[in-house]
Amino acid sequence: MGYLSDLVANYSCHKDTKKLRLHQEKTNNYSQKIPMKNSIKNSLIPFFLLVVMLSACKDKYTEQYQSLEPVYMGYQEFRESVKMVSQQELVKPGKIYTIGKYIFINEIMKGVHVYDNTNAATPVYVGFINVPGNVDLVVKNNIMYADSYIDLVALDITDPSKAKEVGRIKSVFPYSVPQHEDGYRVGQVDDAKGVVVEWEVKTVRKEIETYNYPTYPVYYGAKFDAMALNSSGSSTKETSSAGIGGSMARFGLSGNSLVAVDNNMYYNIDLSDANNPKLSSKSQINWGIETMFLYGKYMFLGTSNGMLIYDLSDVNKPVYLSNFWHATGCDPVVVEGNRAYVTIRGGNPCGSNINRLDVLDVTNVLKPTLLRSYNMDEPYGIGISDQILFVCDGKSGLKVYNAADPYLIAENQLAKFPGIQAYDVIPLGKSLLMIGNDGFYQYDYSDVKNIKQISVIKVKK
Repeated sequence: MGYLSDLVANYSCHKDTKKLRLHQEKTNNYSQKIPMKNSIKNSLIPFFLLVVMLSACKDKYTEQYQSLEPVYMGYQEFRESVKMVSQQELVKPGKIYTIGKYIFINEIMKGVHVYDNTNAATPVYVGFINVPGNVDLVVKNNIMYADSYIDLVALDITDPSKAKEVGRIKSVFPYSVPQHEDGYRVGQVDDAKGVVVEWEVKTVRKEIETYNYPTYPVYYGAKFDAMALNSSGSSTKETSSAGIGGSMARFGLSGNSLVAVDNNMYYNIDLSDANNPKLSSKSQINWGIETMFLYGKYMFLGTSNGMLIYDLSDVNKPVYLSNFWHATGCDPVVVEGNRAYVTIRGGNPCGSNINRLDVLDVTNVLKPTLLRSYNMDEPYGIGISDQILFVCDGKSGLKVYNAADPYLIAENQLAKFPGIQAYDVIPLGKSLLMIGNDGFYQYDYSDVKNIKQISVIKVKK
């Protein structure tokens, strides 16, 4: 009993500890004068008192740590913010899109830079369309359709310098949050407060349970380069009323429909009334979808585990046809003729450490087959035009190949432009548009033996 007596005597959180100790001493003295059976019985009383006391005494513990806390923009404010504004510096470029003489460059989560590219050697800045939460866009018949956080916005760009909102579908896309730095805990997001526009590092003091290891909520929203919607992806053989996007696409145009994908959903948006887009259908099609490329009536999806092919004869009901699985990695795809070109990029957060280019035969869309694989360093976007293949190989820059012979692509490299963190490209027959971390580049490849850089718009450091 001496051990239990010490426990009780030293447990200071109970206001009646002294009384309990005196009671225990009396109990000990009394137990010496009674038979052994009763002594054992009575000796258990302090033990049960201790258990009760410990269960009643719960000290409050807190811990202090650095946390990324969400900064909100109210729903009304963000929906009133779509408008043309004065010139804004190109700081964090995203996807690129072109139609006619205009080039549109996404400023990630901010809006769209507009350039007049009549003279590719000297693009003229037209202005900046402020579209909060924008990642991508498509253009059809002078109407730009752009994602804006959870909404789809329609803007009249007949005169891009006077772009104005003419329509909107509210809450059509999943709630998503900006990418955040690693190494921090992330605060709880309350989507009732509005959209998250950024993260702010704050010192947080939080009460935790005494006996339970604390767990902290993380909001699993969409990131820029994984789940958020991306730009228009389609073959370069577009009609004059529609523009062209790059290979990192999750938006595309099919007839009078805007089709889009996110991580696991397919959206068909009816554009018959250009100023009043409407969600026509929505369905779950797979998981881990990263990019989309439209070619004829087919939709090619790049996913974290492979390429999927769907038939879009009925845009309301995509029909699964086949797949080509590969090791886990980030995966855009482009198609020309009966060949598909797939780049696989490994590393965090993409998965394995495999970095390569796969060339597939898709003559039979029900059974795509691998022709050959080529090692790459850090491949991102790709483009193909008349068997000239452009590969954005990340930190290794832009690489250009003659892909006429699918088994000798590496042996037929035409050019290499190192020193650029290349991200995505749009080949236009004789000229190439390329976006990278450090700016927007244009090249003339009318003579594939003498490819030249035409111009560059650098980001602001």
